[in-house]
Amino acid sequence: MFISEAIAQTAPAAAPAGDAFGSMNLVLIAVMVAVMYFIVLRPQMKRQKEHKSMLDALTKGDDVVIAGGLLGRVAKLGETFLNVEIANGVEIQVQRQAVIQVLPKGTYKAA
Repeated sequence: MFISEAIAQTAPAAAPAGDAFGSMNLVLIAVMVAVMYFIVLRPQMKRQKEHKSMLDALTKGDDVVIAGGLLGRVAKLGETFLNVEIANGVEIQVQRQAVIQVLPKGTYKAA
């Protein structure tokens, strides 16, 4: 009527978890990291590099667009700051990082 203890103890052990699935998980994680690198990180690093080279190439007299949308002409350059003339006789001091675009010469015409 009852299963004897000897039979219950000799039952076959459960099959171990498949190693194929464990290594498959590692491969999947590696593929996801590679995808994140090529889709997110690499283009972002490229944009940062281009922005830095644009800022390094700034010279006095360049027409620029500032992050707030202001257009102006570079009047003075410093290490971390620059003065931008936004109207005749009106200069503002901004961080170099605030420059988002250098415009072609002659685009900005002071009123």
